[in-house]
Amino acid sequence: MKPFFYLSILSLFFLGCNTPKTQQKPNIIYFLADDLGYGDVGIYGQEKIKTPNIDALAKNGMLFTQHYTGAPVCAPARYVFLTGKHTGHAFIRGNDEWSERGDVWDYAKVFEDPNLEGQRPIPAGTVTLGTELKKAGYATSILGKWGLGAPATEGIPSLQGFDYFYGYNCQRQAHNLYPSHLWENTDKVLLDNELVKPHTSLHSNADPNDDKSYRLFTQKEYAPDVIHQKALTFIKEHKDQPFFMYYASPLPHVPLQVPTKYIDYYKKLFGTEKPYTGKSYFPNKHPRATYAAMISYLDAQLGEIIEVLKKQGVYENTIIIFSSDNGPTYTGGVDANFFNSARPFSNSYGRTKGFVYEGGIRVPLIVSWPNKIKAASKTDHISAFYDMMPTFCDIAGIDPPKDIDGISFKPLLIGKEQTKHDFLYWEFPSYQGQQAVRMGKWKGIRKNIFKGNLDIELYNLETDIKELNDLSKTYPTIVMAIDSIMKMEHTPAENTTFKMQQLGDK
Repeated sequence: MKPFFYLSILSLFFLGCNTPKTQQKPNIIYFLADDLGYGDVGIYGQEKIKTPNIDALAKNGMLFTQHYTGAPVCAPARYVFLTGKHTGHAFIRGNDEWSERGDVWDYAKVFEDPNLEGQRPIPAGTVTLGTELKKAGYATSILGKWGLGAPATEGIPSLQGFDYFYGYNCQRQAHNLYPSHLWENTDKVLLDNELVKPHTSLHSNADPNDDKSYRLFTQKEYAPDVIHQKALTFIKEHKDQPFFMYYASPLPHVPLQVPTKYIDYYKKLFGTEKPYTGKSYFPNKHPRATYAAMISYLDAQLGEIIEVLKKQGVYENTIIIFSSDNGPTYTGGVDANFFNSARPFSNSYGRTKGFVYEGGIRVPLIVSWPNKIKAASKTDHISAFYDMMPTFCDIAGIDPPKDIDGISFKPLLIGKEQTKHDFLYWEFPSYQGQQAVRMGKWKGIRKNIFKGNLDIELYNLETDIKELNDLSKTYPTIVMAIDSIMKMEHTPAENTTFKMQQLGDK
């Protein structure tokens, strides 16, 4: 991939295109970033990181200002996206490493035994976007990070509606962007990288100010690039039929890793930095420059996808959706305060990834559909990941499953009257247990459930976007309404890992 700072980025959107191929159904590309904050993108207010392709996508499409993930961490957010069910009804409600199998965090053991790799599988027969769009005649693919079923289980992509998969089966393996291997469908693909255990630190005698001390963490085959090349090939090979590509990038999730040439621009911009030598993930000499470069690298990949779509003559008939799976992280050397990554929300721990405050669950959403969506449009329509199932089915001309929680926003995209949610709901059985409800301007949050707390905080998001002024004592009737929704939308989890006894689960 060309360095992002050498690309004539904006020109990609104004280049002459080949004549679009006649095709009954539009292609759908869902481009999902990993741990990208609401404020990490230029069009959403980022001032330090360059994201010209993402910004141009918004200028040629529709920008959503009130879109939400399905959960504040990876696996449940992805499950919600794929099934259209919120976490009160979902099979996967948190990250579940399925640790009863053995030492799943030992990279050496996992490399030798794939039975230790991956997360607990979603059940056979799960209705996913893959299964539904296949019925509609789409070629389906996932490129990137899966995290919903270990190798050799019923949860692998090829058994969940996807014709093609290339990338990380396992979320833990994605904690190294120069991994020992990836997966192509059911085949383990070895990469030309040395196996490095998670949380490996600098050698005890290493100089943290010497570039040579960090050589182990920049190897030969960079997974985001290898995955990206497979994505471009998939587009080329399926240009003559409708396709659905779920592009689940591992960027900019830590560890802080990107080929060194991409860091140079930001090193000059930010100047000398204090190296990150903490024990979380991997050390990095230029943590701020690396984080910014990872996002710009991601942005350049989006630009290349658009360029290939145009060259193949299918851009005009392709819907591109860009989003992130949750808010920004607080670990691994990421400096969310420096970048104001959760802008305009709080960047502090407890308010971003892993938590149901706005900084943890409100995410970017940009939708481009040439000649269908009004260019440079913006909407404050309140939507969530579980709206994608009905929206994509609507676009494909098929009925969505009956037992979902989402509402199609295709009417909004094409300028027609849009049905609105009465409320959005989240529950998260981690970080001491949490629930949240968004109801118009009101946001109710229940936290520390596992500590016995059932009190609900109440915020008016129209006047208090940072959720600092708890109004629960002032508006008890609103709190009662939110409490009723929390009771109504929570169903006991099938998996005991996700049960919440304090909510009545047995």
